[in-house]
Amino acid sequence: MTVPAGLARPRGCLLRKRGRRGGAGGSPTLAPSGCVETSGHRPPGSARSHRRARVPSYRTACYTPNHSSLRVGGSAFTSLPPSPPVRVARFQKIPNGENETMIPVLTSKKASELPVSEVASILQADLQNGLNKCEVSHRRAFHGWNEFDISEDEPLWKKYISQFKNPLIMLLLASAVISVLMHQFDDAVSITVAILIVVTVAFVQEYRSEKSLEELSKLMPPECHCVREGKLEHTLARDLAVDLSIDESSLTGETTPCSKVTAPQLAATNGDLASRSNIAFMGTLVRCGKAKGIVIGTGENSEFGEVFKMMQAEEAPKTPLQKSMDLLGKQLSFYSFGIIGIIMLVGWLLGKDILEMFTISVSLAVAAIPEGLPIVVTVTLALGVMRMVKKRAIVKKLPIVETLGCCNVICSDKTGTLTKNEMTVTHIFTSDGLHAEVTGVGYNPFGEVIVDGDVVHGFYNPAVSRIVEAGCVCNDAVIRNNTLMGKPTEGALIALAMKMGLDGLQQDYIRKAEYPFSSEQKWMAVKCVHRTQQDRPEICFMKGAYEQVIKYCTTYHSKGQTLTLTQQQRDLYQQEKARMGSAGLRVLALASGPELGQLTFLGLVGIIDPPRTGVKEAVTTLIASGVSIKMITGDSQETAVAIASRLGLYSKTSQSVSGEEIDAMDVQQLSQILPKVAVFYRASPRHKMKIIKSLQKNGSVVAMTGDGVNDAVALKAADIGVAMGQTGTDVCKEAADMILVDDDFQTIMSAIEEGKGIYNNIKNFVRFQLSTSIAALTLISLATLMNFPNPLNAMQILWINIIMDGPPAQSLGVEPVDKDVIRKPPRNWKDSILTKNLILKILVSSIIIVCGTLFVFWRELRDNVITPRDTTMTFTCFVFFDMFNALSSRSQTKSVFEIGLCSNKMFCYAVLGSIMGQLLVIYFPPLQKVFQTESLSILDLLFLLGLTSSVCIVAEIIKKVERSREKIQKHVSSTSSSFLEVWLWERRGQQLIEIHPHLQTALPLTEDVSRV
Repeated sequence: MTVPAGLARPRGCLLRKRGRRGGAGGSPTLAPSGCVETSGHRPPGSARSHRRARVPSYRTACYTPNHSSLRVGGSAFTSLPPSPPVRVARFQKIPNGENETMIPVLTSKKASELPVSEVASILQADLQNGLNKCEVSHRRAFHGWNEFDISEDEPLWKKYISQFKNPLIMLLLASAVISVLMHQFDDAVSITVAILIVVTVAFVQEYRSEKSLEELSKLMPPECHCVREGKLEHTLARDLAVDLSIDESSLTGETTPCSKVTAPQLAATNGDLASRSNIAFMGTLVRCGKAKGIVIGTGENSEFGEVFKMMQAEEAPKTPLQKSMDLLGKQLSFYSFGIIGIIMLVGWLLGKDILEMFTISVSLAVAAIPEGLPIVVTVTLALGVMRMVKKRAIVKKLPIVETLGCCNVICSDKTGTLTKNEMTVTHIFTSDGLHAEVTGVGYNPFGEVIVDGDVVHGFYNPAVSRIVEAGCVCNDAVIRNNTLMGKPTEGALIALAMKMGLDGLQQDYIRKAEYPFSSEQKWMAVKCVHRTQQDRPEICFMKGAYEQVIKYCTTYHSKGQTLTLTQQQRDLYQQEKARMGSAGLRVLALASGPELGQLTFLGLVGIIDPPRTGVKEAVTTLIASGVSIKMITGDSQETAVAIASRLGLYSKTSQSVSGEEIDAMDVQQLSQILPKVAVFYRASPRHKMKIIKSLQKNGSVVAMTGDGVNDAVALKAADIGVAMGQTGTDVCKEAADMILVDDDFQTIMSAIEEGKGIYNNIKNFVRFQLSTSIAALTLISLATLMNFPNPLNAMQILWINIIMDGPPAQSLGVEPVDKDVIRKPPRNWKDSILTKNLILKILVSSIIIVCGTLFVFWRELRDNVITPRDTTMTFTCFVFFDMFNALSSRSQTKSVFEIGLCSNKMFCYAVLGSIMGQLLVIYFPPLQKVFQTESLSILDLLFLLGLTSSVCIVAEIIKKVERSREKIQKHVSSTSSSFLEVWLWERRGQQLIEIHPHLQTALPLTEDVSRV
């Protein structure tokens, strides 16, 4: 039961199919170098239901010696004679005592191109008896167990320490050390506490984020059956080779279950996983059928192993916010050293002591660093995460919330993300040319069948009812409690019957014979007799591909009559089939009659995996806000383009690219065509990685959505990985950064809005704190350099520091998100937080605060003697400036009256609390002694309020000017483009006219068009 020795990159098993009723496929049992069996579900009431009803989709396997095999659907292998050596496999040596054993290595791609006999010979497989115990141990020594090797996690203390690697945190640590060396212990304590708060919050939030590799092993079945030494044994699947299945949507993205065959595949058509129809892959789900196969890959040598290794090698990129904060840390460090240098230079020029100037400059530089910034960033992100939970989205990493704000490309998986992954009949075409539209989505009875505006039910419309009857009776699927057991395509037909109240027809017939579906014949038929009217003649029902079903038809129904099928009718049906196919529908033809060669053609049904509700509206809004959306799917081109067109992702100028075309391009070539490509089809996990890397190379911030195992690696590589909470696999959820609990694509739009709002709040805080810090430092620096009396004492400076980093500053981080922010284009992740515009606003506010405070100090200091009143007036003036500065910093573009004075209740409480605290400092005797203040009159307070409001008034004027300038620029740009565009032209004889979009008037043109 060991794996075949020397497997390089095998992914699955080569199948040997056994005939079975109801279709191919089955759940596999795995065993190295052996054969596996799979079986699927068969509905009650059908032939052999007494056996199948007790066998849900599971994985079982039987082994053959010297070769691993995987069961798929079908028949058992027969013993094959050894073949001569074939040069399609390479060999590896493994030590075996004194001898060395040659181990064959065969890839799944190569195995899929060979017949079963050659594969068995190359891998030295005994398909009859399986592996003996000696061979099991021998191969296991080389290949290991059929499981993934998960490296041990870092200790928690290492993860905690890693949070200190942030450049801004490092800068604050340096500031704390300098403060201790300079005996400024209060600053050292406050900085250290701030660092511990930030690091702890980030550690707790991200504690459970990196476990995606462990989840891969959970997809493997715990137990299976395998053949060893000619006997069927019950063993653990970890001993086995690879898994087998038919529903491969979680791995390839293909919504339709893949029917497996035993014939070798042509190399030219074997480029992607979905095309390897004789290979069964680990982790996929058997819908129905039985088969045995040769295991050619286990553990990390399977396709899931490829996903595992890609995820293991991929490192999550830094978020744009982390990059911005790193840059801000470097900028603040640069400015801090600049402050030290400038003050020392000025002091030296004024003849002051260099050591004294160095001490002062270092103190000021340390004070200039906003130790409250990391707290605000962390708390703001944490609150954003909490708000996202209310919107049914779980964010696993704090910075990811803000990253969504600069996301400009969303790469979305189709199946289960943009669509519901529930096949649904949407259109019916009867043999007499009648069209019917079907509403409702999913495997439930909710929906209607509409013909010419009328809802039809039961046998109200015989032409439609006959189609529904055939699809219901010639069917092995069962829907119970809105859950499908069986093939999705057959489930869609049962749901159609439920909508018309005809699903009971399945029980009205007794199945006498069955012709199961196969990928070769592409049709299924049953011969039945009515359960209560057995004297009636037997009747055959058939469904399948139109080209095959029409061969068995000689007549067709038309308005209640049965007419001979003519070539003209065949051409009509062929045209309708082509039209439905071009719309992305999977087309099935249905027929009935006494014998297979004497069937009456009934009509066509169109089936599709429909888009999710609300996705189209979300896509429209996102595109309008500057976000490009690209669909990446393993489905066919026709289906992918049809869904993309319905959602507004694909236009006449858009392009679609296949996985094979991606393979033929290098990253540079792919980067050049990416802006025009809207759909990537037949894409594998490897292709998704290449697409994301190319987009990131172009400077895009990429969000990747998905729900299957095939999406996991891309989710981890993307800047933002978004998984579906309901339909997503565990691997997908663990690899993602954000999980949509209700699978609603619209939640992404809310998340982007939240991300933009968070970044704006961080900028607001930076503006407030830096402008206040610069003003305070400038006051102290000027007083020190010019030998002026210090306008503020030590306790007053400490109080100002508390206000700067305290509640008013922190409350800016929880400012409600501006509803207009979603319409703004994503920000460039390369942009610094300290933009030129923001620096200008910081300097303007700082200058106003410094000038106003110095004016008050000069006004009170006319007698050249500093009194408690002088410092109290100066101190209160600076604090009031702080409050008005915080008020104007709530928004960079909108007036405080426009956003609402009380819209941020926490800010109101913080400012009110700070003002009350300041009044206590002025009027409460115990605090007067501590802060060396005295009571001020009402007129003094009114004077200070009037003066300090200037910083808010000037900021509001600047906002008004910027808004007016922006409107003028938009108007000029719009007007210029309008005059350059000709919206409607009519040639002479029809009169030439130009329609101006703004004037909404028609202007006659007398000149020739060429002159215009």
